[in-house]
Amino acid sequence: MLEFLSEKLRVKPPKEELDRIFEHLRKIYPEGEDPWGLSLRKARKNMEMIWPFYKNYFKVRVFGKENVQDEPYLVVSNHSGQIAIDGMLICIAFCMEMESPRVLRPMVERFVTSLPFFGTWAAEGGAVLGDRQNCINLLEAKQSVLVFPEGVRGVAKNTADFYKLQKFTRGFFRMALQTGTKMLPIAVVGAEEFYPFVYHPRKLAKFLGLPALPLTPSLIPMPSPVDIYIGKPYDVPEGLTPESSDSEIDIHIKALESEVRRLTEEGLKKRRSFWANVNEEESE
Repeated sequence: MLEFLSEKLRVKPPKEELDRIFEHLRKIYPEGEDPWGLSLRKARKNMEMIWPFYKNYFKVRVFGKENVQDEPYLVVSNHSGQIAIDGMLICIAFCMEMESPRVLRPMVERFVTSLPFFGTWAAEGGAVLGDRQNCINLLEAKQSVLVFPEGVRGVAKNTADFYKLQKFTRGFFRMALQTGTKMLPIAVVGAEEFYPFVYHPRKLAKFLGLPALPLTPSLIPMPSPVDIYIGKPYDVPEGLTPESSDSEIDIHIKALESEVRRLTEEGLKKRRSFWANVNEEESE
């Protein structure tokens, strides 16, 4: 088993395919580093490093790719898995699996950006501190942004609450209104199983100044197979502005919540067995 995984995790994406993808990306993103730290050269190295885990450890499948056109989106996803591996897998999917590749800019907690080495590495691959102005600036620059409207409540779930969608905040929708950006609902299924037994001491996490403190028997995520479901784009509604009332906006936020919940439930019905990632024939 270990020998099999070791061999699979040394596999790199085809060079010709990477060349095609990054030739397309160079038409969208600047040479060198952008104001938030993205570097296509370094992002490519990151991609080569993560791809074996995406392809052969988590065996990611993507459904609904036909819903993604060559235009910017505010990508709205459920959040799961205790740590932000789900965001990383979504970003790989949008770069490697789509007909028109994009570097998604995930909005991340300040805690992530402050981590030595990892914070810089994440920024080089596209991650951005998740404040309102950063998101607006990126959307106005016609870049695609990934947000998790559940916030920390989405990722910091005890085992009994896995796949229970938490209430969406309103900020992302107001930013979509301000910039006229379509929203793209998606759901990730399989990430909760990375750490199947989890307890969150929330008071201790707050005392330590951490967004979450998952306690689990293993520090290494289990090789749970992951499916990403992409819904149809949600157009910015006419007649609303960023200053519209909460009640006017909540109608649309609930519609997006419902769509992400529907995609999640659809995915759960078709979820692969955990052992599908060990049995090569079953996982194909």
